[in-house]
Formats: sequence, structure tokens, C-alpha cells
Amino acid sequence: MLAVSTSSPSAATGAGEVAPAPSCGQDLGGNAMGAPAAAHVAAVLKALADPLRLRMVSLIATSPAGEACVYDIATVADVTQPTVSHHLKVLKDIGVLTSERRATWVFYRIDPRVRRGVSTLLEAFAPDMVAADEHRPETAGLTDVDQVLERIADELAGRYPALGADLVTQTVRESYAALARGAGVRSHLVATAERFARQRLDDLLRTRLPAGTPAVPQVLFVCVANAGRSQLAAALLRHYAGDAVTVRSAGSAPADDVHEAVRAILADLSDGADGADGADGPAYPKPLTDDAVRAADVVITMGCGDTCPVLPGKRYEDWIVGDPALASPEGVRGIRDELDTRVRALLADLLADLLPDRPTS
Repeated sequence: MLAVSTSSPSAATGAGEVAPAPSCGQDLGGNAMGAPAAAHVAAVLKALADPLRLRMVSLIATSPAGEACVYDIATVADVTQPTVSHHLKVLKDIGVLTSERRATWVFYRIDPRVRRGVSTLLEAFAPDMVAADEHRPETAGLTDVDQVLERIADELAGRYPALGADLVTQTVRESYAALARGAGVRSHLVATAERFARQRLDDLLRTRLPAGTPAVPQVLFVCVANAGRSQLAAALLRHYAGDAVTVRSAGSAPADDVHEAVRAILADLSDGADGADGADGPAYPKPLTDDAVRAADVVITMGCGDTCPVLPGKRYEDWIVGDPALASPEGVRGIRDELDTRVRALLADLLADLLPDRPTS
């Protein structure tokens, strides 16, 4: 009988001799962060490891003006002014914030040298940590997924003959792989991948239209996780414009699911439909694709930095809006209202005669 030892990841080579397993014992020390760098980063993280300081940094980073005065910063918590000043001094001393006095007020900004790092902290790391605290049941995967994907590809090939069966099959398989690997979608994965593939195929068809072909405007909203801001903006635009505008949303690093605080708003905006991604199913985070950018007339980015390709002939706007994943219920409603104002202005520019009058009360 074969005896299997599980006491250590090593293999015996002879009496009293033990050799490391192939994956152990390698000289990997050079791959680790250097001690001075680790000490510096640890000091910064230690200074940031305070809920009030993180909220202050979040408020400043998402301010439309890129800065906030000490009076506004103090509104994030019910604490005394000396306490606020102490926390701001700590953040300034570690190099996260810069300050400038104007008359009687001091204004704070994210130090330009660390803006990219702060953006990553707030836009990717923090939402991931919040999402990781949520428990979602895993659904068993299909054992015959290849067969199912082949069937879907055959059906879609009949609907998109201009694209060819090979391209359709490739798009279906890429869409499934992207959601399974990148976006983290687990529930109803195959059905969601089919929806994603159909959206991508529609975008591919649009990019192949001859120049001058009449088509409704297409708007793409992009944020990091595609779980909050971009979903809300897409739902708002679809709510007001209906079929007069084609709406897309995507994320540079898609989350596992739409943020809990956003789902109820999406349901209200969709008037009973399932979400921001259309009437054929619930909203779901999806990765940014080149065909989505090429098919869009307008690309709206929200906190995703330089990850969105810049193509000629497109209109680009960058909206500085807070992240619902990190906001209070009141903050989420404020983000929704701010996006509503921005979406209405965008729609007024695209289709002035379509925008309904805003209530006066």
C-alpha cells in the first residue's frame, strides 16, 4: 500500500536526509519588498489605519474641486476642531496631504506625488475589503460548460451573421472567461456571460457601420469596480432617455457584485426591471473592453485613471464622484443626486428635446 505523508512539504532522499519539495527552498528573498521601503510604507499605512482619517482622505479625494477646507472636512464626524486638526496634521506629516491657507481657512489636497496610490486605496483596495466582508453562497459550476457555450455560440451566430461564426464563438468564450476570471460573477454565470456576449456583439456591429449611418448616441460609463457609480449613472441615463440612447457601463477591475446599497436604487430606476444593464437581467459588474470604447460616442470615467483607452473621435469626460461602497446611506443618496444632475446635463446636451422638465418643488 502506498503511504502518503502530510506532515511536511518535503520528500525523503535517504536515511536522515530530507530535501525540500520543488516549490520550497528557493531563494526568493530578492522578490520581497526592501526593508527601508517596507518600513516607510508601514508607517504610512499605520497613519491611515484610522476610520476618521480614511473618511477625511476620501472626502478630499472625491471633492469636485480636488480640495476641501477644514470646515467641510470636519463634517465627516462629530468631533471637536482640535481633533480634526490633529488628524489632518498626521496625514500631512506622512505626505498624504498638502495644505494652503487662504484668508481664515486652510484648504487640503491630496499630495500629487501620492495621488495615484491614494486612488488605488480608495477605488480598489477599500471596496474589495468591504466586499470581502459580505458572505455570498457559491453556486456549483456546470460540468458541461463547453457544450453549453457551444450551443449559445450557435444560436448567436444566427443572429449576427455579419460577424461570422468564428468571431461569435470567440466572443462568447472570451465573455465567459472574463466574467469567471476577472469580474468574479458566480451566480447564473453562463446566462450572464450570454448577455455580456450579446452586448459585445452589438458593439462590434456598431463599429462596422459605414461612416454617416444614422444611429442613436451611445454612452459608456467606466469606473473601477462597475459596482456603484457607473451602474447608477447608466441606470439614470437609461431611465431618462429610454431607447433614445444606448447605454453601457464597465469597470477597469470589476467587483464580485453590485454594491448592496446601490441595488435598491437600481430597482427603483428600472421601474421593476432587474437593473442597470437592461431589461433582460440584473445588473452585473463587467470588464472594460476595447469594442465598448470603440462603439461609444461619449465615454464618462469615474476614478479609473488612465485605464480607459483614448481613441480619436470620442468625447471624454471625467466625473469626480464619491464611491457608494464606502458611503453612508445618506452619502449614497447624495451620490445618486449628484449623478442625476450630471446625467441630466449630459442628456440635455445629447438630446435637448427629450429631457423632461425637472420638478420645481
